[in-house]
Amino acid sequence: MTSLDPDWLDRQYNNRALIPEHPEIFDRWSRASALAREKSVCQIDLRYARGPNDTLDVFVPRLQNAPVLVFIHGGYWRSLDKRDVSFVAPSFVQDGAMVVVPNYALCPAVTIDQIVLQMVQAMQWVYRNAGSYGADRNRIVVAGHSAGGHLAAMMLSCLWPEVAGDLPAGLVSSAMSISGLFDLEPLRHTPFLMNDLRLTRESAWRLSPANFPRPAGVLHAAVGADESTEFLRQNDLIRNRWGAQTVPVCERIPATNHLTILHDFADSKGRLHELALQLLGIAGPAQG
Repeated sequence: MTSLDPDWLDRQYNNRALIPEHPEIFDRWSRASALAREKSVCQIDLRYARGPNDTLDVFVPRLQNAPVLVFIHGGYWRSLDKRDVSFVAPSFVQDGAMVVVPNYALCPAVTIDQIVLQMVQAMQWVYRNAGSYGADRNRIVVAGHSAGGHLAAMMLSCLWPEVAGDLPAGLVSSAMSISGLFDLEPLRHTPFLMNDLRLTRESAWRLSPANFPRPAGVLHAAVGADESTEFLRQNDLIRNRWGAQTVPVCERIPATNHLTILHDFADSKGRLHELALQLLGIAGPAQG
């Protein structure tokens, strides 16, 4: 059972404190993302709903009938932006996928419930518009990092036909959570997060994928081997709760922490990249 000692929880979940070089890593992300947008065929700040943050970026596929990778950024639902993670897109476009990176409003201006609903709206947009970019709307994979890993699991669990009549049950049939959060109860007691997230006992339970029935689709779950014991626990938890059939991949990526694990995802030779290609139905890097 997880300790609810506030000081211990801060040490476990405050990744910026655990990674002193985080400013340099974020700067690297920013520069690589700006270059990705400059050098890619992409459409930036497309609107998926009416809110000020309801925008997404589309990195246009090189091939027709391409699968779709939707990547959701992290930041504990209270920081970062889609523009910070554009760098994940080019390698997957090169492999033959379309990449969509959505934005969402941030806590404390909104609640996590509202962010989940924003992602539901974004996914509806992707399903209804992927074909206009030459992509296959029946092959959508959602991946996310940290809080985005939580949101990816939420999308896998969504009952899409109850959202709208034109949406299929299998709109999201596979997902990847990278250093994801599946049990939100500890965050309710974590001092550096609690005031922004405003979780209650009820909302923490309702928003924890580990409490859900196992979805029909498949989740790949991974965490950095050098992450805190709580993030390691979170990753193991979703496999234990949903089972090996639903979570066939539950891995610790060697020599990576909570931030550098994303480099493995973006790297065409990385283990996470390979696992994402499996979900996308792409055998390996595209040639030419």
